[in-house]
Amino acid sequence: MANIMTNPSWRNVGPAAPAGGDTGNAQAAARVTTTAKTGPGIHSGSTIGGATGTSSATDTGTGAGTAYADCAGSETANGEQDVLRLLAELDAELIGLAPVKRRIREIAALLVVDMARRRHGLKVGAPGLHMSFTGNPGTGKTTVAMRMASILHRLGYVRKGHLVAVTRDDLVGQYIGHTAPKTKEVLKKAMGGVLFIDEAYTLYRPENERDYGQESIEILLQIMENRRDDLVVIMAGYDDRMQTFFECNPGFSSRIAHHIDFPDYDDDELARIAQRMLDEIGYRFSPDAGRAFARYVEQRRQRPHFANARSVRNAIDRARMRQAGRLFGNIAQADARTLSSIEAEDILASRVFGDENRGAADETS
Repeated sequence: MANIMTNPSWRNVGPAAPAGGDTGNAQAAARVTTTAKTGPGIHSGSTIGGATGTSSATDTGTGAGTAYADCAGSETANGEQDVLRLLAELDAELIGLAPVKRRIREIAALLVVDMARRRHGLKVGAPGLHMSFTGNPGTGKTTVAMRMASILHRLGYVRKGHLVAVTRDDLVGQYIGHTAPKTKEVLKKAMGGVLFIDEAYTLYRPENERDYGQESIEILLQIMENRRDDLVVIMAGYDDRMQTFFECNPGFSSRIAHHIDFPDYDDDELARIAQRMLDEIGYRFSPDAGRAFARYVEQRRQRPHFANARSVRNAIDRARMRQAGRLFGNIAQADARTLSSIEAEDILASRVFGDENRGAADETS
C-alpha cells in the first residue's frame, strides 16, 4: 500500500464531522468533552450540559427528574439519527463494499443500543473497539476509518474524533533509543481519536535481529490495553500478512475485537468509480473510450500491483496526460467539449494493451 502521509510523515486527518459539517449540535460537542466515565472505554451518553446519568434528581424533584430523562432520551435519539446520517454518507461515498458497510452498521448499532441501555440504568459492558481492516490497496480502508472515527466521536467513545494515519516509518526508529520516542509522539497526537496503522504487519520483522519494530509493538500493546478509553487503534494490511502478524503477536489478537475484510471491486464497480472520478474533475469518456476503459480494467487487474480504485485513478491521470499531449499545439482552437473528452486513443495507448507478456506493469501504464 502506498504511504498516504504528507510532510511530516504522519498525518492527522482531523475530525471527520457528522452530517451538517459539525459534531451534530453544540450539545453533542459538550457531551464528548464533559461526560463522566462509567467504565473502561465508556462515557456517559446521557450527559446533558455536564450532568451525568448517575446524577440524582432528588434535590430538584420528580418533575426535574422526568425532564432530565426526556432530555436524555432525546439525546439518544439525536445520536442515533446522527449515526444513521453518517452511515448514509458512507454508503453514498463508497461504491460497493456491501459486507464492510454491513459490519460498520452492526458495530454502530451496538454502540447506540449501549447508549440507550445506559440511559435506562441497565448494565453496559466495556466494548472492544480496536479493529483490523484487511484487504488489497485501494479498497476504501482509510475512508471507512475516518467515518468510524466520526461515529465513535458522536457517541462519546473518543474525545476528538480525529484520525492519525501512519506507517512503520512513523513508529520505528533506525537506531537504539529512537523507536520509543517516535511511537510515543504518534500516540500522543492520536489520543482522543483513532490511530490508523497502514501495513501494520511491517512492524514485525523477525528475520532481522537488529530491527526495532518489536519495541514499538510492545508500546502499542500497552497503550491499547491501558488507554483503551481514550484511543482506538485500527490496523490495516493484506489479509495473509496480517494473519501471520497476529499469529506471531497474539497480544494484538486478544485486543482487537473487530476484523473486517475489504473485498476487491468488481469490473462494474470500478467502471462506476471511474465515472465518479471523471465527474468530480469535469471530464467524460466518449462512448468508445468507455468501452476501451472497460477492456483496460479487465486486463490491468490481471497484472501485478493492481490497486483497485487507486489504479483506476492513476489510469485516469495518465489518460488525461495523453489527451493533453494529443491536443497540445491546437489547444487555442479546442472547445469546452473537446477539452473535457477522453477518447479511446487516450486509453488504448496504455502499456496494458501492448506486450501482453511484459513484466510487471507499473501504475503509470
